[in-house]
Amino acid sequence: MKLPLPWFPLQPVADESFFDTAPIRFTYVMNLAASADDVWAGLVADRPLTWCKALTVQYTSPRPFGVGTRREVGAQFNLVRLKERFFIWDDAARRHAFYVEQANVPLLSQFAEDYQVTPTEQGCQFVWRFAMAGRPGLATALQLTQALPKRLVFDGLVRDTERHFKTA
Repeated sequence: MKLPLPWFPLQPVADESFFDTAPIRFTYVMNLAASADDVWAGLVADRPLTWCKALTVQYTSPRPFGVGTRREVGAQFNLVRLKERFFIWDDAARRHAFYVEQANVPLLSQFAEDYQVTPTEQGCQFVWRFAMAGRPGLATALQLTQALPKRLVFDGLVRDTERHFKTA
């Protein structure tokens, strides 16, 4: 019998200023050979980010997607589970951002991601930002060890994206 996952609530992110003020932040700028429309289509598909080996993602809200849309993510081959809510969604600008409402691991007090896809002459530029804060008692340890998740998780997502869409 499979036991239900414990879910730990995270604090909501009120606005995009969190991407500039969070204690831990990573920004990746990728110049991709694919068109902005193709990259955006992959980010908002029914099964987004399928090219990222360590992720499984599915929306739990019906289309049309927008602010308030929710999805569930399995990261690191489902060892980490997240429930997310989008607080920015702009199809015309090819941008959206979400924060994690709940996680199955009690490490973070806040976590958010921001995706921005902009056309270029060679394809597009995809800016992917991550911002997070640790739970009380863990914040200092997370800041001291932030290079590890960056190398093991976030750098891998970027490598998978660049491999899938090719770099310009």
